[in-house]
Amino acid sequence: MATDQGVAHRMDQRREVALIVYPGFKTLEATGPLSVLGYASQHLAAAGRAGGYDVVIAAPKAGHIPSDTLMSLQASVALCDLGAPDTVLIAGAARIEEALVQEPDLVAWCRDNGQNVSRCAALCTGSFFLAEAGLLHEKRAATHWNYADRLRRRFADIDVDADAIFVQAGRFWTSAGVTAAIDLTLAFVEQDYGRDIALAVARDMVMYLKRPGGQSQFSTLLTGQMSGPSGLGDVLTWMSARLDQPLTLEEIASEHRMSVRSLTRAFTAGFGASPMATLERLRCERAKALLLDTDLPLKTVAFRAGFRTDEQMRKTFRRRFSLSPREYRARFATSGNPAE
Repeated sequence: MATDQGVAHRMDQRREVALIVYPGFKTLEATGPLSVLGYASQHLAAAGRAGGYDVVIAAPKAGHIPSDTLMSLQASVALCDLGAPDTVLIAGAARIEEALVQEPDLVAWCRDNGQNVSRCAALCTGSFFLAEAGLLHEKRAATHWNYADRLRRRFADIDVDADAIFVQAGRFWTSAGVTAAIDLTLAFVEQDYGRDIALAVARDMVMYLKRPGGQSQFSTLLTGQMSGPSGLGDVLTWMSARLDQPLTLEEIASEHRMSVRSLTRAFTAGFGASPMATLERLRCERAKALLLDTDLPLKTVAFRAGFRTDEQMRKTFRRRFSLSPREYRARFATSGNPAE
């Protein structure tokens, strides 16, 4: 009973949140979380519940802070006066390497105060600030998939997960690109005030409380569509829509009116992999999304991703990720209690 009363008390507390921005911050990574926190406070009040969020906007210097768009925010608190609120959200920037050089006070604040806040969240490329401050040493972290290699190269001691929507490593949270900041903030609301309030906010914003799939649903397919040779994006889309079918190299080539040799040469030149290796990668990405965000049995996951058997999927995962599908789910899943 005492434990239940303690939980109820914590869920009635108001929480202090600081959103840290700086010139060139990504607009949606600030306004998205601000909307989530504002809606949550409104729903708590409408339900007659105590609690809610007291939000301040902080910056290296107080005042008018321009973003990467026409929108700006007014920072009411300078970092030197911020202290250590309950929760901190650090927005990312497109030109993050330049921001690291231009904002040494933000790196210093992270180094001096990051360990003192209950939750310190870096949004998208904001993870570079925590990394520069040494707070992600030997920890798992997320960032936008397009910046993952840069984060790995600059900070070799960090376990960078290019698939995760967001990652928690103790008090430190990191998220994927832009809209993933909303996913992470919804997770905070659920943690603070329960699933019902978080779900109500998600409905207000017409989005999933926990979106299906990780960044992997965007990586191979989206990268291929954006940067691959003309016409190969259509081939990737066609393949992705038929992963549960036993596609052969000859069928793929014939469907797109190409010879096997021409298709293979085009894929190797455009993507650095053969058509069948690319197909296997697409299937792995589909399987990972199902493992992380559903409780489906492994045999069902294998079937939906296009593997002939769950044993074939297991061998492929071992070869590609040095983990079995069961181990991958146990390590990374966020969807509750996966089925055995």
